[in-house]
Amino acid sequence: MKLTLRVWRQKNADADGTMSTYEVDGISPDMSFLEMLDTLNEELILKGEDPVAFDHDCREGICGACSLVINGDAHGPERTTTCQLHMRSFEDGDTIDVEPWRAAAFPVVKDLVVDRSAFDRIIQAGGYITAPTGSAPDAHATPVPKPDADLAFEHAECIGCGACVAACPNGAAMLFTSAKINHLNVLPQGAPERETRVLDMVAQMDDEGFGGCTLAGECATACPKGIPLTSITGMNKEWLRATRKAAGR
Repeated sequence: MKLTLRVWRQKNADADGTMSTYEVDGISPDMSFLEMLDTLNEELILKGEDPVAFDHDCREGICGACSLVINGDAHGPERTTTCQLHMRSFEDGDTIDVEPWRAAAFPVVKDLVVDRSAFDRIIQAGGYITAPTGSAPDAHATPVPKPDADLAFEHAECIGCGACVAACPNGAAMLFTSAKINHLNVLPQGAPERETRVLDMVAQMDDEGFGGCTLAGECATACPKGIPLTSITGMNKEWLRATRKAAGR
């Protein structure tokens, strides 16, 4: 395959960015998108040019590091992570635009790399439990109804990639935050911090500068792990419950 790549290049957070055009040839349809970028970077290095900086780690679709907007879609045309997107999703001769996540709370570090530490601070604000740790408890020591366990596991699948923010027209982080809150709030181990968790994490989310949610639904559509839109309504319910309890109502 021969492709034309239009890639966002930005030296650092303070520099102006621009789309640069590159031609790549000999791309196998079985390559992942990141392997294709590796091929481009090998060619740039051989020419003495600066390679394109992009985030990646496990390349197995579970770490959430590979944050790219491809032809306007978070992670590209398939509902998967960028590292699991293969070049057979494109046609020979295609022109492909590659950009970083676009959100005020995700400032560009260099090229396609953005700073997503805002997510870490949201989790630090309340994404923990005070249940004693140590050796693993017996399987049935703390009974959990199966519907609650299924809901917790569904939300625990969130990998914090940020596709929900990148896809949202408002740059909201509601789907990510709701996944982290609902994952713990439905379990008995998360009950002691149930109210403070949702209040603190939502407050931190707002402080980070993410946009407001208008339930456009693009977040759930882009999520590679299928976190449902109902997660947001669940978090809103938890927030109202905690707010009323804090007010003594």
